[in-house]
Amino acid sequence: MKQIPMLDLHAEYKHMQSDIDQAIRTCLEHQKWVLGPEVKELEDSIARYLNVKHCVGVSSGTEALVLSLRALAIKTKGQEYFARQDEIITTPFTFTATGDAILRAGATPVFVDIDPATYNIDPQRISEYLASTAGHRVVGVIPVHLYGQSCEMDKISDIATERNLFIVEDVAQAFGGTWKHEKLGAIGTAGCFSFFPSKNLGGFGDGGMVSTSDDKIAELVRMLLKHGGKDKYNVDHIGYNARLDTLQAAILLAKFKYIDEFNANRAAIAARYTQTLSNVKSIRLPQQLQEAYHVSHQYTINVMDGKRDALQAFLKEKGISSMVYYPLPLHKMTVFLNGRSIASRDLVNAEQAALNVLSLPVEPLQSVNDTLLVTEYIKEFFRKQL
Repeated sequence: MKQIPMLDLHAEYKHMQSDIDQAIRTCLEHQKWVLGPEVKELEDSIARYLNVKHCVGVSSGTEALVLSLRALAIKTKGQEYFARQDEIITTPFTFTATGDAILRAGATPVFVDIDPATYNIDPQRISEYLASTAGHRVVGVIPVHLYGQSCEMDKISDIATERNLFIVEDVAQAFGGTWKHEKLGAIGTAGCFSFFPSKNLGGFGDGGMVSTSDDKIAELVRMLLKHGGKDKYNVDHIGYNARLDTLQAAILLAKFKYIDEFNANRAAIAARYTQTLSNVKSIRLPQQLQEAYHVSHQYTINVMDGKRDALQAFLKEKGISSMVYYPLPLHKMTVFLNGRSIASRDLVNAEQAALNVLSLPVEPLQSVNDTLLVTEYIKEFFRKQL
């Protein structure tokens, strides 16, 4: 039986093997494994790509979020961490790292609901919470560009400017995406990227990056990732060992050459899914915002009438992988209970999405025939339901 994986990292490696192998050989020759030359080269290359002043390589996307928030606490409040009464608004429909980073930075996450069409945070819900009696405690917003599509950054930026809030963009799933032709990660106070192997730009292990045009934020992040100081024997802040490995930077540089090509391939696969599945009435297809370039980290359908799990089981029988991102909203996770977070109003859209979403294979080297085979099996499943 033919197998169609969510992602085929082996095929991607073979596609760019000569570039990756040469990058690794160069590291073996110079043996500069900690903050070697490839780290700065990657930082400079991505800073030019995003059109920001600074990019700082770190050990993971999670640490990118934590270090950005810690730097903002030091800069804006003159203290190592935010206080519990400091609130940061974000979405409950994301990976746990987004909310966890807020806790680790000392603040309290406030979860507001999503737009059911895009799965991204709803700017109207942000405004509603800020207008409430608790709104004065909010210090910032973390919009998550989920599945590769930008949040509505004009509205969020206007809200943040009006209230003097920082914006930390979670761009873990959207490297190369844009909002009105401006690269994601260049719009807010800082942007946070993940280079986990499954991401659009992924390494051979963990890695991440902070992007910013704020000189002080960049300086503080560079200090925090190296134990908290410029002088490791006389540090200024409570820091971390959160450096990006030279080897990962070298591999990412080799793969970076392919990012626009691979993103375009993903977008083409997504367009083919949309065209072919448009007449299937039992699913809702992902919405593409006109102002955004959706880099299709995931192609996520909404399976109605409680049939998501049955469809996933059927596809598995046919050799087709699929994933649920995410089965439990953050406000229902144990770590965020017992007063550690705030749920703003009802979060029904996030809760419904968690019950219904299913992500289909979007491998950048996936063939047209494989994409069409996935759609044929989905249609077959729903024909059998009649």
